[in-house]
Amino acid sequence: MKRIAAAPALALTLSALSVLLMSPLPAQAAGGAAGGASGGYGTKTPYAPQQNARTYQRAPKGFVPVFTENVSRHGSRAATSGEDGELILQLWDKAESEGELTRAGAEFGPQARSLLAAMEKVGYGNLSGRGKREIQGTAARMAQRLPGLFARIAQDSEPIDVVSSGQGRAVDSGALFASALADADPALTPLIGPARTDPDLLYFHKSAGGAAYRDYIAHDQRLATTLKSVTEQPATHRAARDILKRIFTPAFVRRISAGEFASIGSEVDAAQAVYNLYSIAPAMTDEGSRHLERYLAPRDAAWFAYLSDAEDFYEKGPGFADSDITYKMADVLLDDFFKKAEAKRDGTGDLGAELRFTHAEEIIPLAALMRLPGSTEPVTTTQPYTYTDNPWRGGSVAPMAANIQWDVFRKGDTYLVRMLYNEKETAFKAGCAPVAKGSAFYDLAELERCFGRTTS
Repeated sequence: MKRIAAAPALALTLSALSVLLMSPLPAQAAGGAAGGASGGYGTKTPYAPQQNARTYQRAPKGFVPVFTENVSRHGSRAATSGEDGELILQLWDKAESEGELTRAGAEFGPQARSLLAAMEKVGYGNLSGRGKREIQGTAARMAQRLPGLFARIAQDSEPIDVVSSGQGRAVDSGALFASALADADPALTPLIGPARTDPDLLYFHKSAGGAAYRDYIAHDQRLATTLKSVTEQPATHRAARDILKRIFTPAFVRRISAGEFASIGSEVDAAQAVYNLYSIAPAMTDEGSRHLERYLAPRDAAWFAYLSDAEDFYEKGPGFADSDITYKMADVLLDDFFKKAEAKRDGTGDLGAELRFTHAEEIIPLAALMRLPGSTEPVTTTQPYTYTDNPWRGGSVAPMAANIQWDVFRKGDTYLVRMLYNEKETAFKAGCAPVAKGSAFYDLAELERCFGRTTS
């Protein structure tokens, strides 16, 4: 569970960074609506396909689908622990015993406990009912988009490979996806191979290939300085107090702010715990209705979403313009996309589909490596990440069940690739030329050139 450190403001050597970050975001910039992050849920944003299926381009004349591959984040899930609920409920219980709750705050405790009970029942970190439906829905729509491909896969008995990070929610997502494909076309059932795990491919931030990255997270002083400066803004403390005042009386909030309950947490710790419960609640709607949004004004929710997004941006996303440490390790996954497509073209592989299931820690760096929309703009220390001037939003880059899909089409010896990002036809990075202006289709050879996989 993310936890914003509450510490004294750091004396920065990067003075320009400090000046820029100590100014509150304009309301319109902090609002979070841009980039699909409305609601201020960050990477806990529930999934929704980003394009109407009726609006997809048709493949150029004569081309037929021969292969598909994807990588998907797991679906919506319960929080990974009850830490946030336990923290804020300690304060709530204290305030209740002293008559220091607001009228709305009196209802917060039961709602928070209801959410914790639901998550305990599902299992911390496990897929919720909504998460299961998200994954099943993406599978059903894949089958609907490519009926000819799956009919041919069944006719030619081509295997469908399912691989995951090995973590429970990713394993479960792969099983649900495969089952939904089989439901769409039962002839696929015997072709879906036994699920396998590959942490080096789909949990690379924790594998041997992520060693340099983990050292960066643990020891890079510029990163630590930047994140401290982002967090320790006056706006963070104002937003924290605004959130707490919806639950506790002003006098009790002053006691929290003064450090009377430091053994439990600071005002920022407490407000972030409320925000974290708020942001995970939409994932748990199948397990009950709760209204935690009443405890965060939209601006305050957006501010804490910004803090969460900033951490993800610097630790997993485009990061600093002079470094690729946050996303270089995703090359193993991009390389696998190319290898599978090339194997289909070269006749060295017999797969009909390659289905991968992973986590935000892999989707976010892959999006940065591929320069997908929203992940094209790294920052400098003098012009840091803010909602005002950077399009990166966790809710659009890597919502729950986020996915990247390549569909391969063939005509004779020519192979074209169409990319879908969260089910939206998406152009490859600048410098890659589609087969025609405005087309969603790219020659595989052109993509090899564009991504530096050929010497010519």
